[in-house]
Amino acid sequence: MQAQTHREAGPTGPTRLVWQVLSDAMASASAISAEGTAAAGGGVSATVLDCGGGSGTFAVPLARAGAQVTVVDVSADALATLARRAVEAGVADRVSGVQGDVEALTAVVPGAQFDLVLAHGILEAVDHLEPAFAAIAAAVRPGGRLSVLVGNPVAAVLSRAMAGDLSAALQELRGLDSDPHHPGPDAVRALCAGAGLVVETVHGVGVFSDLIPGAWLDAPGALETLADLESESATRRPFADIATRVHVLANRPG
Repeated sequence: MQAQTHREAGPTGPTRLVWQVLSDAMASASAISAEGTAAAGGGVSATVLDCGGGSGTFAVPLARAGAQVTVVDVSADALATLARRAVEAGVADRVSGVQGDVEALTAVVPGAQFDLVLAHGILEAVDHLEPAFAAIAAAVRPGGRLSVLVGNPVAAVLSRAMAGDLSAALQELRGLDSDPHHPGPDAVRALCAGAGLVVETVHGVGVFSDLIPGAWLDAPGALETLADLESESATRRPFADIATRVHVLANRPG
């Protein structure tokens, strides 16, 4: 059973690029679906599944953008907050909360039905990575996409060392080899391949944000400059390799 997870603060800061990728994926899904319904003249909404979506940090903004969103989470309290936030945002009719374990996802949501499936910060919290990922991937319809956000173990080593905890940094470094199933970016790529998904893009998230003292960001224009710095370094090595987290977008052919 997965633990309850801490989620993003919203479509700003280091995650700005993630939201841009998700918006493009939703627009693509709606355009493809529209080809099949144009004759009927009906509106088309992308269908989104947010695995471990908590209180709706991603779900509510996606619903406001026009998606029909299902959130699966183990926490009844988080789902209650989700419902309240959806009402306050005027999208209660486009957000559905389902209490359940992501590792038993196939028991609570239909498979191969969703245009976009989110697994943001949830893979680190599951007990059994491979079956959990398989269940999440199975929810992606042919032609749909999977968005995965995971911590970067390389960044964990650097942060320990920069904080002066050299023993912990050494332990983290050795753990990179001793734990091949850690849900880092390389493991996600391998899991995607095993599930029949093709990786489209890989972005570093938070390359510089955790390295810059907060006081420096009080200068005029500093936040905007930092956002541009993050965006332009997100796919540029070696900077992307040391990002705090990594965002992977994959698709299911067909």
